Formats: sequence, structure tokens, C-alpha cells
Amino acid sequence: MRRLLIGVVTVLAVLLAGCSTRSDSGSGEPEETSGAESSAPAVDGPDFGTLKNVCGKGDAKAVSQQGVTDDRVELGVFTDQGFTKNSEMVDAAKAFTSWCNDNGGINGRKLVPVIRDAKFLEVRQRMQQSCKEDFMLVGGGASMDGLATKDRLRCLLPAFPAQSSFAPAVGSDLQVMSAGPFSGHFQYAGFYQWLLKEKFPGSAQHVGIISGDSPVTKVLAEQYKESIATLGGKVSYSDLYPATGVSDWTPYAQALKKEKVKGLVFHGDFASLAKLEQALTSLGYAPDWIDANSNAYSQNFIQLAGSALGTQHNYTELFATHPLDASKENPAVKKVEALFAKYAPGKPLTYPALRAFSAWLLFATAARDCDELTRRCVYDNALKITDWTAGGIQAPFDVSKQNVPGKCYSVVEATPEGWKPASFEQDSGPYRCDAPVVEFKRSYTEPARLADVGKSLSDLK
Repeated sequence: MRRLLIGVVTVLAVLLAGCSTRSDSGSGEPEETSGAESSAPAVDGPDFGTLKNVCGKGDAKAVSQQGVTDDRVELGVFTDQGFTKNSEMVDAAKAFTSWCNDNGGINGRKLVPVIRDAKFLEVRQRMQQSCKEDFMLVGGGASMDGLATKDRLRCLLPAFPAQSSFAPAVGSDLQVMSAGPFSGHFQYAGFYQWLLKEKFPGSAQHVGIISGDSPVTKVLAEQYKESIATLGGKVSYSDLYPATGVSDWTPYAQALKKEKVKGLVFHGDFASLAKLEQALTSLGYAPDWIDANSNAYSQNFIQLAGSALGTQHNYTELFATHPLDASKENPAVKKVEALFAKYAPGKPLTYPALRAFSAWLLFATAARDCDELTRRCVYDNALKITDWTAGGIQAPFDVSKQNVPGKCYSVVEATPEGWKPASFEQDSGPYRCDAPVVEFKRSYTEPARLADVGKSLSDLK
């Protein structure tokens, strides 16, 4: 979730500077991917890790559902690609649906991803179009998704997003997440318990937070402040930096050194973090740890931070997702890499794309088990799953409990050679499964409910 939220800061900077990288179109056209009739060989057949027969031929029954015909299912995929130029959600949709269709689709129906490019500010327009055309939303994400959540609920459109970002989307009704986030809970409790109580106990009373100056990250900073206190720590220093950017990070580095900050939470874009770390290194100061957030989990951050990574200590949590940097140990992640190489050649496999695959797999297995493909059947089937691993992409998660955090988490650290799994007393493969439940005492945001738009679950057909 933080990856998209942090993206808001960068986007606001561009907006305030009067710049735009938007493309002209975002209405959404069905993107034809490989079909069951394709002569291309399937990659390892219809199984995905521990999941068997995810896709395949069948005798699909005629139904009266929007976006569904006898031979195809149209599914909306939200993205901000037209603004960010980041195609990871689109790439994941293409790779998954091409593989699935080459193996027969869902009981013989071809999956057709319809790209809904919100371009950051057009999320309501795209949602209104999706409400008129799509069967469901699957495997996407938009930074300002919360602005259109009531539109989605009003038209009874279920969603299986890769990421849920902005209130009131987080924890909203008719939304099925494959690993979180959770509207009423601190989702990084296990990670911070490890940082503050085990790995760096001397840092617990000297935590600093630096956030981009936006309403979104201001709320995020307050949630962290409360949660760190719940875990026995203390935020002793906090600051904001302008959304338009910072030309010189030295004053911020000097403040961190003066206040003797030993643990730093950074809510901002990774390019700014890299500059801050270079400034810290120039001053000869390094906190015990920096939570770089998953926005920085890429080779781009490694390159930008450069030699500073030899001094600064960056960590981030990936929910309960298997680290990409240990893919050789995981058949499911290796399969995603193979599917990207085949169906989205040249496109990088990222952490959000891996989460998108989990969402696509969750939808596909729920839809596969419907005798009659309806929104209600798919939604109900998904919420019956209590130990979802996406075939091995992530640690087990109880999908039936959409507002109860899982116990497992994974941590990675940045080194001059790249990101790698951290050593954090793993007890279940690459995961540790002892995260405490940290519930917010304050009320920050309320997720949207069907009742808010005069609907109920009984209206879903």
C-alpha cells in the first residue's frame, strides 16, 4: 500500500510544478491476449506452484452478467500508467491472462484485461466506465482509488486489486485483498517489533519520521507515530519536506544528526531518499536503520543511492511476499519470471507485479469453481479461502478475514550489491510468523461501505 501512497508525493510535486506526462487516452480498450486457440506452447501447463489446474477448457454455461459472454470475460485493470509511465500492472495482466488463455482460460472462457488508465486524477471517470462494461476489477491499482470507491460500490463492482491505497478504498466492501492492507491495523507490526525490540533496541526511543508534505503522508505519519508508541518506541523527531522537491538535503541530514535520530521512517519517493542518504553520509552520520518503504525496493534505488549504501542501513517489509531476490528458491516466483519473459519480454518483474499475480490467481481460482459465473459466486468463493499462498508467492493468508492482519512478514535490506533478504530470525522459509496485532486507537479514515450508497450484499448477483 505504501508504494502507491508514496507515489502521491511525487505526483503532487509534478502537478505543483505545472508539468504533466499524461497520455491522451484512458478510456480502456479490451487488450487481446493469447487464447486457447493459440499455437504458442503453454509455460508449464495449467498448474501454478502448489495450485493445480488454475486454468483450462470447459463447458461454460450461458449467464446474464455484464462483461461475460459464452467465450470471454472482460476484467478491468486499474493503473496510473498514463501519468507515471509505469506499466507493471498492465504487464502483469498481460502475462497472467496470456498464460491462462493459452491453457484454456477459465472453464473455456478467455480472460480479456481492459486497461483502465486513471492517469492519477481520472480515477472516477475510469471507474464509471468500468461500472458500465466490466465483470470485475482484477490485479490493478491506482493511487487515488478511494475517490472512486463509492462509485464502485454503487454499481456493485467487486474488486481483486493488487494494491489498495487511499481512503476510503482500504478495507472497503466488495474488495478482496490477497494479503492486506488493513484499515484499522498497523500492517508493519512484525517488522517494527523486530526493529525496535530485537535488532536495534537502542533506537526505540529515538525514531524520526520525514514525510512528503501531502495530506496522505501526513495521516500515514500519525499512524506510524501511534503504532511505534504501542510497540514501546517513541518518535522523537518529525519533519516534512515540500512536495515540489528539495534542492539540498543537507539541512535535513543535519537535523537528524543533531537530534540523534537512530531509526528513520521515510515517507517519500526513493530518489529523494537516496539524496538524503548521500547527505547523511557526507556528514558522517548513519542511523541504526532506515525504513526505505517498498517504494525503494528496486534496482533504481540501489543505483541512485550508490556508495551511500555502504554506510546507511536500509530495510523494508514486503508484507508476506517472497523476496524477488531469492526467486531461485521459489518455484512460483520463478514461474512468474518465466511468464514475464514469454509474454511481457523486456519488462521488469517488480514487487507490485508479484502482488498483482497473487490477485489474478485468487480471482481465477474463485471463478474456476463457479458452476455459473456470477459476481456473487466469485466473491463468495474467494472469501472461503483461509490459507491463500498464491501457489507459493506469499505466506499463508486468511482471505476470509479481510480486516485481520496476517502473522507472517518478510524483510529485505539494501546493500551496494542490491536488495537481499535480511536475517530476521525467519521461522517459516523466508518468513517470520509472530507479528503482533496492533490496532489503531485513533480513528483516521473509514472504509466505504455498501450501506453508504444505499446497498447491501444481498444486492450482489
